[in-house]
Amino acid sequence: MAPRAKPVTCARMKTTALTSRASRTSSSSCLPCTSTRRARFARDGLELRKVRRGPEKKNTWLTTAQAAATEMPNALKSLVTAFSAVPDPMLRYKQLLHFAEKLEPLAVEHQTPENKVEGCVSQVWVKGRLEEDGTVTFQAESDSQLTKGLAALLVKGLSGAEPEAIVSLEPSFIEMLGLKQSLTPSRNNGFLNMFLKMQKITQELASSAGSAGSDARNIPMSKKIENALRDNFNPSSLDIQDDSASHAGHRPDSADGGTHFRVEIVSDSFEGMNTIKRHKAIYGVLADYMEPSGSIHALSLSTKTPAEV
Repeated sequence: MAPRAKPVTCARMKTTALTSRASRTSSSSCLPCTSTRRARFARDGLELRKVRRGPEKKNTWLTTAQAAATEMPNALKSLVTAFSAVPDPMLRYKQLLHFAEKLEPLAVEHQTPENKVEGCVSQVWVKGRLEEDGTVTFQAESDSQLTKGLAALLVKGLSGAEPEAIVSLEPSFIEMLGLKQSLTPSRNNGFLNMFLKMQKITQELASSAGSAGSDARNIPMSKKIENALRDNFNPSSLDIQDDSASHAGHRPDSADGGTHFRVEIVSDSFEGMNTIKRHKAIYGVLADYMEPSGSIHALSLSTKTPAEV
């Protein structure tokens, strides 16, 4: 019998096989499977999420912190960036106290049980309102400067955002602020409770707006002024007159009303305030209704306390 011929193996075939094997090895080491990546991030205390990004909506794997950063309102994102860039915990602590000093006070009549944040070491009250442009504005107050600073941070970061952005926001941004080292566990827990309270308020505001429908945009300006002043000053007496028509001669658009008003208001909230501060308080509450964002061109104000009537 003739001897069996040895199979011919050329150098090209060997090279191809080696290249293919190396390619498979390199691929598995450089691009670990999803489960392997999850395990690695879990080892570091992180969670991996898949999000769709870019014009082609391709899947991209991000840590929870990275994903949260892409979904944060711009104001909050700026605060997170600023705080996380400060290496000294004491400097971050001092910045919170500075925020506390700058926070607009919440009127005493709004420091009620329904506005109180439960689970905080100090007393904290939070109030929100839905603006005409569909965004949410928050106010807050606390009897502790540090807690007030934390509340101020959330007020600055979340005010001006749309309800959907606030309600869907993950609390992981709190960790990204880098404040954990500066706060006791109870303070950290209170900070989280403040955020959750703001989310609840936002959800309630959005729900109420949805049930009201588009009719809210057709409310007369005089009624909007009345609602805002009653919500913020709880007046014992309030009279609002629309004088717009009398100004139509030099301002034609005033003929339809909504540009010039006379407001006479009596409230305990003005106690201890001079006339200038009372007027500033009212202008602050009605700022969104004033030009250029609103239709009000001029206000004539009479502000008194019950004792001055």
